Amino acid sequence: MSEDKRILQEFKLDPDNELRFEVETKNEKVYLTLKSGLAEVFGTELVKAKTYEFTAGAKVAVYTWHGCVVEIKGKTDVIYTAKETPMVVYSNCHGALEFMRADAEKDNKRGPIAMIVGPCDVGKSTVCRILLNYAVRMGRRPIFVDLDIAQGQISIPGTIGALMIERPAAIDEGFSQEAPLVYHVGHKSPATNPTLFNMLVLQLANTVKERLEVNKKTRSSGVIINTCGWIKGTGYKQLINSAKGFEVDVIMVLDQERLYNELVRDMPNFVKVVFLPKSGGLNVQRVQEVNQGIRELENISMELQKNSLYPHSFDVKFSEVKIYKIGAPALPDSCLPLGMKADDHLTKLVMLTPNAGLLHHILAVSFSEKDDDDIILSHVAGFVCVTNVDPERQIITLLSPQPKPLPNNTLILSELQFMDSH
Repeated sequence: MSEDKRILQEFKLDPDNELRFEVETKNEKVYLTLKSGLAEVFGTELVKAKTYEFTAGAKVAVYTWHGCVVEIKGKTDVIYTAKETPMVVYSNCHGALEFMRADAEKDNKRGPIAMIVGPCDVGKSTVCRILLNYAVRMGRRPIFVDLDIAQGQISIPGTIGALMIERPAAIDEGFSQEAPLVYHVGHKSPATNPTLFNMLVLQLANTVKERLEVNKKTRSSGVIINTCGWIKGTGYKQLINSAKGFEVDVIMVLDQERLYNELVRDMPNFVKVVFLPKSGGLNVQRVQEVNQGIRELENISMELQKNSLYPHSFDVKFSEVKIYKIGAPALPDSCLPLGMKADDHLTKLVMLTPNAGLLHHILAVSFSEKDDDDIILSHVAGFVCVTNVDPERQIITLLSPQPKPLPNNTLILSELQFMDSH
């Protein structure tokens, strides 16, 4: 605490300037306070005199349109003021989307479906957050779709999902996670099982389109889609498939002219493809610990401990649950049953007998009541972690965000593992 008092800095920002800082040191805390003027963090307005706390892994950009004074307390690893930012460009994109929303509202049509694409670590998720925050501040109710299964902004990594955004993101915690729609892919990269990934993206797209039909305000507000950084070869084909599945109107390409030119060439004329610069504050390569540890394990830990619902541990008999994995070993072409395609094994449901190999793995709790492919296409209720397997007593121990019983007895294996460090 005495250390924090010693490291106290005040910054006076001119209009259209941005204060950027990072917190990388483990267990370090940095406090931000707006002393005067107006400022925002990724589209969320700062409240004057309120103190915001940031911990290890935080990368923050405080932007002001009109000028402000901010106070930073604590040890930052990087801190500087940027006089050139792409915020005016991002604001113009918001303005263009808002024009389309107003037009859609007038004619009771579907609003803009915008997809943000680009390589890894160029700030795609941050641009999504800015555009969503600006939309909500205009009274809109857009749907946020996250297809980046490595990062998992809506749920844990290894999933894709959608969330209706009704209020701006909290500065330090992001968007409210009430009632998200989540589909379980079970891998950290879409490259592991592209067939399954594409199948679930189309399922999510259809569900989102249905939701747009039933809610007039959301229908005109449209959709903002975040994507992963795999943009070559099969990854590029997946971007095209995702764009077609969601019937996008606008694709915003961050920081890669090659990708921009390919999409201009391959997308229909009615799809507007826009090139955007990345922000210097959003593209610093994440250190390995932040990239792997924070992204994967702490996201899962947050899922388990959200809203002070500290995890519950309980035993479940082998006979009380059905555990599946998606994907079976490939068969040689000569052994394929009649009518079966070579990649059908990628979406085959395989029932597992509980064993020591499940230890520390995340299991998705499916909403499906059936024992067939419906399990693959169903969204999930939540996640549990296997902390012990006892073959003799035929019992597995689960860590869960809520007490027994489970919402459903159908569980799906994820390749992600979580070991509680507390």
